[in-house]
Amino acid sequence: MAIKDGDTIKIDYTGTLDDGSVFDTSENRGQPLEFTVGSGQVIKGFDDAVRDMEVSEEKEFRLEPAEAYGEYKDSLVDTVSRDLVQTTMEMEIGKIFLVQTPHGQQMPAKIIDLTDDEVTFDLNHPLAGKALTFRIKVVEA
Repeated sequence: MAIKDGDTIKIDYTGTLDDGSVFDTSENRGQPLEFTVGSGQVIKGFDDAVRDMEVSEEKEFRLEPAEAYGEYKDSLVDTVSRDLVQTTMEMEIGKIFLVQTPHGQQMPAKIIDLTDDEVTFDLNHPLAGKALTFRIKVVEA
């Protein structure tokens, strides 16, 4: 029976970047990924790819950035005074912090530069601007 919106399915998957490196796989979790198709629990391109598949079917597909985590936006990189960063954690390049937006939301931000006076945060998703290739197998629907 073909998978459609509203179906709860389980899939095994491996996601790779253009250089062949694996950025995510269900093997690391020890169990398949379970989600409801069309509910927004996964990126749109992933939802689109599983529709009309059937149990035991395998597929490989590529998502361009617009279908995945969006394009990388320079506007989401911001430098602030180190005095404004309230944390007890040690700050270092590459570390991820939760920052609060002016609207009260919390979002992850990666430190990409650090001086004695300033901190530069990147609020882009780590996979923004990247094309993603997935190999998936439907294990339950």
